[in-house]
Order: sequence, then structure tokens, then C-alpha cells
Amino acid sequence: MLDLKLPDMSGFEILEHIADSADLSEVPVVVFTGRPLSLEEEDRLRTMARSVIVKGVESPERLFDETSLFMHRVIGDLPQVRQDMIYRLHESNADLIGRTVLVVDDDARNIFALSSVFERSGMKVLTASNGHDALKLVAATPDIAIVLMDIMMPEMDGYQVIEAIRARPDLRRLPIVALTAKAMKGDREKCLEAGASDYLAKPVDTEQLIAAMRVWLHR
Repeated sequence: MLDLKLPDMSGFEILEHIADSADLSEVPVVVFTGRPLSLEEEDRLRTMARSVIVKGVESPERLFDETSLFMHRVIGDLPQVRQDMIYRLHESNADLIGRTVLVVDDDARNIFALSSVFERSGMKVLTASNGHDALKLVAATPDIAIVLMDIMMPEMDGYQVIEAIRARPDLRRLPIVALTAKAMKGDREKCLEAGASDYLAKPVDTEQLIAAMRVWLHR
């Protein structure tokens, strides 16, 4: 966890040091800040940190949820008070209900499985089986709140679709979670460089995915 405002050096300087270190570059960093961020700062942080949480009423719960997500810790191993915080957060679908998610995947089985999960959480689901259809939907549907983007697709892969979406100034803040079938070294960096907000490897743990979506939709 990193606060951007420190007495001796800025959080950005620390993030740059971590990124340049061979021993630390793979360590997930969650930025915890109390000040609003400019668009340029968000773009910069997206390539250097795994998540950004703005301090607020629910920020302690979000912080514990986020750190446990990236550390892949079993919730049952946490102290009871921390478990209660996370369970309270997970029991509430307030950040999901009524929101529109676009699922982009060339495998109909994945689309069906994810759509079922999201619909049970009260979300509206749009689907696209290729990059071209995804871009048409994004252009025609301004209320899309979050995009789940499969990376390995024929003709137009997920990287190209994400870059095309980010080329539109009005969509630079749209949360995009990249999903890839391979957890290869460098995949996360490549996804974030293309403009993804987050990255998860397949097979996707649905609880982990929902937790990540809550974090992004709460912003």
C-alpha cells in the first residue's frame, strides 16, 4: 500500500524506483490517496500500480478487499474483524446493481458463464464475440460502466480493442479488465500499456473477478 503524499519524496518517485527494480517490479502496489487525481496522473498510475483507492467513508473496507485480492489470501485466515469488513462489502451489490457490463470473448461458453454471474448480481449484460462488434457496442452504448476484455481473439485481439477504446477521449476513464488465458511474465505490463485498468488470468475465479469489479465500479 502506498500513499502518494509523503514528507520526503512523492509516491510517484517510489513507484518509479519499484518499477526499475528487478526484485520489486512484480510486487502488486495499491495506491491509497486522499486527493483527487488528474486524468494525466491516473494514466501514469495505471502503468505503475495495480489499483488506486481514494480515501473516503468506505476506503478501509476497499483497502482490505483490494490487498487481500492481490495477495490471494484466504479470507478465513484473516482476523475476524477484517473478515467482517470484507463480508459486509461483498454482501452488498450496490455498486453492481443496474450497471451495464460489456463482456467481450470469442468463446460462447465463457460469455454464458460470465453473463449468468453478472445477471445474478443485478447487472445488465452486453456481449460481443469479436473486437469489431465490441467497438460498435461501446460507441452506441454510452451507459456501459465496465468492460471485460478477452485478450486472445482472432483478427482483432484484445490489445487492439483496448487501444481503440482509449483513443477516444471520452472513454479514457472507462474501466477495462483484461482477461487472458496465459499467465505469462510480462502479460500484465502489456495489458496495462495497451490501456487496461486491471488484469486477471484465466480460468477466472468469479469471486475474485466480482471483487475487482466492485473496486472499479465504486470509484
